[in-house]
Amino acid sequence: MGYMHSDGGLATGLNALCQKEKSLWIGWPGAAVSETEKQQVVSDLVAFGMKPVFLTEEEITNYYEGFCNETIWPLFHYFPTLSGYAPQHFETYKAVNQKFADAVLEVAGPEDTIWVHDYQLMLVPQLLRQALPHATIGFFLHIPFPAYPIYMALPWRKEILQGLMGANLIGFQTYDDVHFFTDAVRQCLDLQFIGNELELNGRTVVAQAFPISIDYGKFHQLATNADNEPNEHIIRNFKKDGKLVISVDRLDYSKGILHRLHAYQLFLQEHPEWIGKVTYLHLVVPSRDQVRNYKELKQEMDRLVSDINGRYATLSWQPVHHFYQTAPPDMLAAIYKLADVALVTPLRDGMNLVCKEYVACNVSQNGVLVLSEMAGAARELQDALLLNPNDTTTFAAQIHHALTMPEQEKKVRMSRMQHTLQRADIFHWASSFQQTIEKIRLQKEAPASYLDTAILDSIELKYLYAGKRLFLLNYDGTLVPFGHKPQQAAPDKEVLQLLSGLAADENNKVVVLCGRDRKTLGAWLGHLPIDLIAEHGAWFKESNGEWYSRMNMDSNWKPEIKQLLDTYTRATPGALLEEKSYSLAWHYRQVAPKLAASRLAHIRQALEQKLTGMGLELEEDAMVLEVKPSHITKAWAAERWLKGDRYDFVLAAGDGKSDEPMFLALPSSAVTIRIGRQPTSASYYLNQSKELRHLLLQLRTMSESYKKQQVTLGKVGS
Repeated sequence: MGYMHSDGGLATGLNALCQKEKSLWIGWPGAAVSETEKQQVVSDLVAFGMKPVFLTEEEITNYYEGFCNETIWPLFHYFPTLSGYAPQHFETYKAVNQKFADAVLEVAGPEDTIWVHDYQLMLVPQLLRQALPHATIGFFLHIPFPAYPIYMALPWRKEILQGLMGANLIGFQTYDDVHFFTDAVRQCLDLQFIGNELELNGRTVVAQAFPISIDYGKFHQLATNADNEPNEHIIRNFKKDGKLVISVDRLDYSKGILHRLHAYQLFLQEHPEWIGKVTYLHLVVPSRDQVRNYKELKQEMDRLVSDINGRYATLSWQPVHHFYQTAPPDMLAAIYKLADVALVTPLRDGMNLVCKEYVACNVSQNGVLVLSEMAGAARELQDALLLNPNDTTTFAAQIHHALTMPEQEKKVRMSRMQHTLQRADIFHWASSFQQTIEKIRLQKEAPASYLDTAILDSIELKYLYAGKRLFLLNYDGTLVPFGHKPQQAAPDKEVLQLLSGLAADENNKVVVLCGRDRKTLGAWLGHLPIDLIAEHGAWFKESNGEWYSRMNMDSNWKPEIKQLLDTYTRATPGALLEEKSYSLAWHYRQVAPKLAASRLAHIRQALEQKLTGMGLELEEDAMVLEVKPSHITKAWAAERWLKGDRYDFVLAAGDGKSDEPMFLALPSSAVTIRIGRQPTSASYYLNQSKELRHLLLQLRTMSESYKKQQVTLGKVGS
């Protein structure tokens, strides 16, 4: 009995996290294990931090080969006519998911974070939630999630969605997948996501895109390793003086293998000048070729390769060199490095990592990537030649375009794609998911208490006996209710008097934080003896001072993003685009909920690639989607006051997600208040802004009364 280390992207990314934190990997060993060998396997895997779940031959047939690969795989890849719906397969799927859940429950406690992976285990999150109602559970789907008209063909569509909704965080490859999932939840379960969040049974469920990637450094190193020269020599001799076109796929109908061969055949037909000057290295990794659909695919593939070679080959040249085998990583690196064109053209793919491997290994930057629009990676790799693999004519034309592209254009395109992948590698993917679920865990771990009279009494005492005091108060939704339009939330007389009164106490420093532009905030509150923070921290103004920015920030990115958001604004009744110095805010409070959800999905998808590597982020909060520099947060802004002086009493209040980093950054002794009962890292919550006004008024009044008493005592003493 032997064990093989996985070199796959998932194993690589999670291994980095596992080395940092105490973890346990639970999974199927990949084959049926006899009763006499099970204990040995368990003992062996313990040393690697792994716990096996054993499946019987029948479970492998009905669960893995059956429901997973004959029902879910084709349906989720948009091949519904190839899907089977055998009830006994789903029953086995349920039983195996329960087996995995039981294995987790044997070792997991309520404080643990559990990360479940892929379509084979979509019922596990809810099974775990039933047993561990307070656990932190993440799920990531590595394949596409289909549009609802496709998904509704699944007889057990509700059960699958209910299983997934047991997770706190549900990760997908693209924003399209997020949109299709939330739409399915709405139509099947009658639950409405607001943006990408939904409140369910007292907890928050977040659906978010986390595009998976590769270990960029590993592949780049393979391609630059001098020890790989023998493999490169083989490929150079194979290539000779001609051009080399490659494709690398697992045998599967979703990979578009036949479409690609037809396009290459048409290319040779329309461009006979390339006969004898280009070679197509066609590498297909064997997979399930005893299953009818796969067997038929292989037969047609073999026939097409033979037909192309028979029609166009010469005595000294062969147009297609077909290999039905697995290539070792070092040979793949040599192929990627020396290929002039890589054809990665699936009919549907969750992500597709072959294209990313090719980009990482193309160190000379003289290669061209031809990529299907149907691959999740197309959202990131916009500098590839994108195409619809069903359009054979355009496909053939793009092959010619790739082979004749000027050298400088190749270098520019490849350089940009490499820069993107260097930043967004497998480690970035794993850490992004882990950090997101950690934020959810922190918010859930310490649920806020309602700030009742007893708590208020305690706060008043802290306030009364404190020396220096700091108030960090968000504006919209916190001091004043939201208006239907941004300009309808101007401060009323009560707010102005309240802030002036608090600031009148020489021991108090009052800071109002806001996402609004500095011109508006200054016009509304600039005359008060308080400090102001505008645009989430991009601009500052001290009492009686001028506006200034803490650092020089680039806003050259705005015109391109603004043009895109303008398009969506014009097409969306009720939407409003607000331009600030260093950010753009798309308001959708007045947009119909269903339309808003659809538009948000498309905007996220459109911006996903553009923001990569630009130091920008999308922040969604309070019916506003904002594009801004990622380092600008209210926590970052508040640091100026926290580091500048020592305060005995700190009170911070906010109403949205943009306030959460501030709550987390404050000392544990701070009084932190969230307006609205939502999962939060704040210590307390109040239902409405008027309750916060009442609290602040009481503190102000108590402070004034105390001072009057001190003055009276002073007079009596004199």
